[in-house]
Amino acid sequence: MPKRGPVPRRVVLASASPRRRDLLEAAGFEVIVHPAGVEELPEGLAPRALVIANAEMKALELATTTSGDVVLGADTVVVLDGEILCKPRDLEDATRMLRLLAGRTHEVLTGVCMLRGGTVVRCSFVESTLVAFRPFDEAMIADYLKDINPLDKAGSYAAQEDRGRLIERIEGSMDNVIGLPVARVIEALEQHFAEPQAG
Repeated sequence: MPKRGPVPRRVVLASASPRRRDLLEAAGFEVIVHPAGVEELPEGLAPRALVIANAEMKALELATTTSGDVVLGADTVVVLDGEILCKPRDLEDATRMLRLLAGRTHEVLTGVCMLRGGTVVRCSFVESTLVAFRPFDEAMIADYLKDINPLDKAGSYAAQEDRGRLIERIEGSMDNVIGLPVARVIEALEQHFAEPQAG
């Protein structure tokens, strides 16, 4: 039976997210950033189906132009009582989202699709993390939105910059809340993309 060789250490990231790039680089990957030009689906599907559909669209767009390298597409949303909170349209929408999340527990879902360009090798999964927010008022929301740019963040908050301001506790992967469950990515690379070795 062939042994499994080393996992790929270079990833083509179909996303402009600096947080996803930083997470992969911190895990030792060489990251080639090549944002996909597809327009994300904002709604119309159940949350898990939505993040997988968006991740697959991003990865598949690059698959035709990438040969040999592993392409990674990802999409993250916040879900509260079945409502999907994507990236806010503007500051007013960001305020609305934070008002909804205050003092509540929500779910962060990240859909990931990885494939090797030029082949049929492909892997998709969804990672879920529960995040409990502290209670906070309108004044704190206004102060918070002065400190971060919420417009490129699902749910209008930045977990990596939180320092306990909004987040009371996390059940699951912090990396997932930031934007990419790196441990699951590494597991998938080991299972699906490691090169077989004779011997």
